[in-house]
This record gives sequence, C-alpha cells and structure tokens, in this order.
Amino acid sequence: MTRKLVIDEFTIDDGSPCYVIAEIGHNHQGDIVQAKKLFREAKECGVNAVKLQKRDNRALYTLQMFNKPYDHENSFAPTYGEHREFLEFGREEYLVLKDYAANLGITFFATAFDFPSADFLMELDMPAFKIASGDLNNIPLMQYVARFGRPMFVSTGGGSMEDVQRAYDAITPINPQLCIMQCTASYPCDFGQLNLRVIDTYREVFPDIVIGLSSHDNGIAMSLIGYMLGARVIEKHFTLNRAMKGTDHVFSLAPDGMRRMVRDLRRVDVALGNGIKRMYENEKVPLMKMGKKLVAARALPVGHRITTEDVAIKSPADGLPPYELTNVIGKVTKKALAEDDNILFEDLATK
Repeated sequence: MTRKLVIDEFTIDDGSPCYVIAEIGHNHQGDIVQAKKLFREAKECGVNAVKLQKRDNRALYTLQMFNKPYDHENSFAPTYGEHREFLEFGREEYLVLKDYAANLGITFFATAFDFPSADFLMELDMPAFKIASGDLNNIPLMQYVARFGRPMFVSTGGGSMEDVQRAYDAITPINPQLCIMQCTASYPCDFGQLNLRVIDTYREVFPDIVIGLSSHDNGIAMSLIGYMLGARVIEKHFTLNRAMKGTDHVFSLAPDGMRRMVRDLRRVDVALGNGIKRMYENEKVPLMKMGKKLVAARALPVGHRITTEDVAIKSPADGLPPYELTNVIGKVTKKALAEDDNILFEDLATK
C-alpha cells in the first residue's frame, strides 16, 4: 500500500523529505504582531507549515471551568476562561495571518478544539486540520472534520491502541487523508516517555496512512530518530524566546533550535546514501596522507630474501598496501633498496 498525504502541493510519503510543522499554538500571547514574527521566523527556519490552535471558549468549557480562578504566573486574566479569551484570535486576525502566510510562502492551518472552531476554520478554507490528543476519543468531532475532506493530523497522546484504532476506523471511511501522530501528552515530555517505537507499531498496523511524531521534548535529536523510524511529519512547538510568559514556551524550540532541527532533518536523506560502500573522490587526498604502504625498514642489497624485520609500514599510501605484507615476505630483491624505498612486486623475485 502507498502512504500519501498532499498539502498545498507538497506530497508526504515514505520517500519524501520530512514535513515539519511549527506548532505556535498560543505562543503569540494574543499579539498579532508577535504572531507574524513567529510565522516569519518559522519560514526562515525552513519549516513547511505553521499551526495555531482555535477554541470557541464559551462553547468548549463548562461555566465552572470557564469561571475558575486562574491565579498562575502564566495567567493573562483572573479566570481560566478569560485567560483563554485573551489569547484567542478571531476572524479578523486569522484573515490577516492567512494572507501573511501566503505572502511568506508557508502553509498555515490550525487545531480545531470544538465544532464551532471547525466551522470557523473551514470557512477560512484552511488546507488541513489538526485534532489534539485530548480529542482522540471525540469521534463526533473527528468525523465532523473528516467530512470537510481536508488532510487531517491526529495526535494520540494518552491513548491506547484501541483508542487509536477507533479513531482510524471512524475517520478513514469518510476521509482517507489521515496522518496519525505518536505523541505523549506531557509538557514537557520526559525522554523516557516518548516511546518512539510506537512509530514502528503505527506503520505496521496502519500501512495505508502517513505516520508522524508530535514531540514535546525540549531537544531536537528525538525528531531525527522519529524520522529514521518512519515518521514523515514532525511537529514541534515554536517560540521566539523560551523564557516568555506562557506554559508552552519552556518546551518549545526557539528559532536557533528549530533551524538546526530542520537542517538536520533535510540532511538525513542525503546522508543515508544508497547502501553501496565505495570510495569518494574527496576521500583520496586525505587517505593518501593518512594511509600506509610497505617500505624497506633498512637498506637491502640485491638478492636479499625479505623477512618481517626488513619491512616497515609507513605513510603516505603511494605503494603496496599493508595487506600485501604476507605476499612480500620470502621474496628476493632484484635491486638494492634504500631505507624507506617502496617495496614493489616488480622489484622482487620468488627465488
């Protein structure tokens, strides 16, 4: 079976470069100027897409949760609902950011946390949709979004294989354009809980869809391992400064980290090569300098039968390679050799 997902004319499959999503979430802190800067920096880092999170907070939370006091160092308002509202962008901001992303030449989409948000994003003609780990069991929402017919990315943090299978079974009959992403819903995630081998499991169980990794660790190396295990989509949280106010900044990548991660992901396919061991042209000069040859350990007269003590192994490698030593021992010199002279087969006889 062929795994394939197409987003804004970028084809993601087992042979494609890694598709990298910069998860901005609400790291813009409700400031559209900062959001634009995050988009621009992400583009300069080489990512394929930037992603926000969209919530209809009044519809999403119970009144009790919305009005719950939120006395926290990362709070932007006195209650949790007001805090979330402070961070939320509306239609005007999304339209501005959509145009800005198009001008930058970067794909822009968002996570839909509820039905009104899904409608909101579809009305803006988003090219793809993300479903968060918290909605892995929200089959009604996933099927609702699936009917839009747009590529879907589903994170699987906190889920069992039964949960993931249920989501796959619910979505793919409606919309086969699905990427299931290994994820651990811990922020930041301990390296011992990343469980990257689940990528292997997903690839085996779901051979017809693209597999990805949404990684909440605070480094870059695990994303490379995820790609090597077969994840063709990597999502990492992105910030301008990890010390900024907000819960996500501490485990997000700053521009330097994102740039290095993308750089290394792009190098993987080139570095893997074709599996045929060979010498490259640019290896010849250093190997001539570092390599060894067989030379006379001391002056040897004509007619001398060579012993191990008569041979030295020295650089550079412009003579017989050391693996020929056993074929030289016992031969007789046909001409005199000075110390450090190359020992060559044409200068030797068997008797």
